[in-house]
Amino acid sequence: MRVIGAIDAETRCKHYHAQNDRIAIKFYCCGEYFSCIDCHEAYGCSDRKVWPRKYFDQRAILCGSCHHELTINAYLSSSYRCPNCDADFNPGCAWHYHLYFER
Repeated sequence: MRVIGAIDAETRCKHYHAQNDRIAIKFYCCGEYFSCIDCHEAYGCSDRKVWPRKYFDQRAILCGSCHHELTINAYLSSSYRCPNCDADFNPGCAWHYHLYFER
C-alpha cells in the first residue's frame, strides 16, 4: 500500500517521526493514504475534507507496523494500540482528530 509522505516502512514522515508515530490516514477527499495532514497539504489534493461520522465504519487507518487497515471506529477505540499486532500508536494524535474526523 502506498503512503504518500512516508519516509520509513512504518509510515513515519518528516513531520512526525517518533517511535510510536506509525499510522497513516486515508483522506476522505481523495482516498489516498498520507502520513499526516502536513504531507497531505504538501502532496495531496486541494479540497481537504474530514471523514463524516456516517462513514466511521470504513477502513481508513493503516498501522505502519503490520499494515493492517483499521476502520475509523476501531482506531478511535483502540486505546492507542493496533488491535492486530499490538504496536503502540501516538496518543498525541488525538489532538488532531478534528483535522481528519467529524466531531
